[in-house]
Amino acid sequence: MTGAGAMIDEWYPVGLFSQLTKAGSKTALMGEPIEVTRTPDGAARVTSSDGRALPVRVRYGHVWSSLGNPAKELFAIPEADQPGRRFVDVGVVRVRCSPLRAVENFLDIAHFPFVHTDILGAEPHTEVESYKVEIREDEVWATQVKFYQPQAAKSATGGITTEYMYRVPAPTCSVLYKTCPPRPKEWDVITLFVQPLAEDLCDVWPWMALFDDVTPMTDLIHFQQMIFLQDRSILENQIPALLPLDPGMEIPTRADMTSIAYRRWLKRHNYLYGAQLVAQ
Repeated sequence: MTGAGAMIDEWYPVGLFSQLTKAGSKTALMGEPIEVTRTPDGAARVTSSDGRALPVRVRYGHVWSSLGNPAKELFAIPEADQPGRRFVDVGVVRVRCSPLRAVENFLDIAHFPFVHTDILGAEPHTEVESYKVEIREDEVWATQVKFYQPQAAKSATGGITTEYMYRVPAPTCSVLYKTCPPRPKEWDVITLFVQPLAEDLCDVWPWMALFDDVTPMTDLIHFQQMIFLQDRSILENQIPALLPLDPGMEIPTRADMTSIAYRRWLKRHNYLYGAQLVAQ
C-alpha cells in the first residue's frame, strides 16, 4: 500500500466483539475491504477481499486487526484488568476526517469551553494551565493537565477541577486518564480507538473503564456519544482535511504542546496514513 508508511503494520479496531455474527460484517481498513465474522467456535476472524486471513486480537471489547504484520503486541491498558470497573462499549461514530485528526482533537483541551460548553468546560474558565509532555517507552504522554469542568463525567454532581493524563500508544489510539468523581484516588479511563477507513474517513470506537456503580449503562453510553458528536462537526470542517506534519503549516499555541509532540512522533515513525507532509 502506498502512502501508509509504517502504519500498515499497526493494530486497528474493526468492530465490537459482542456484535459479531456468523454472517459477518463488511467494513474497510485503510482503503481495503475486509470482513469480520464469528467462527463456529466463537472466535473472531478477519479476512481481506481476496480471502486472506488477517491477524486478529480481541481486547477491550473490540476486534483488532492489521493489513500488515505487526511486530509488537497490542498495547496494554492495565485498568482493563482491574476488578470493580465497569467496561463501557460506547459504539461507533463515523467521521469524515483523517483518523489522525480524530486523535489530535481528542488530545485538545482548549476547545472544551467552546465546543462542550457547560459540560467539559465553560467561560470564563478558558485558560489552559501549563502541563508536561514527554515520550515514555515510545508513547506520547501529557501529564499534570488540569481544567475546570461543570460536569466532568456522568457521575459528577457539580463542577470540579479535573486532572487529566493523555497517552498515545498507537497512531490512531489515545487513552485518557481523568479524575474519578466517586473515587478521587483512582482514574477513570476513556479511550478513543480509531479505525482508518480511508485517509479522510474513519470510524471512531470510544471505550471506557470506569468506577461508577450507579449510572445506568445506557446513560453512560449516551453521555460519551453526545460529547463526541459535538466534536464531529468541528472535525468534518477542518482545513486541510489531512493532518499537517510540517510545523510551518499551522500556528500552535502553548495549549497545543500535546498536538506538537504527537505530530513529531508520527513523522519520526513514518506514520503517514491520513497525514499531509507539505503545504498544498
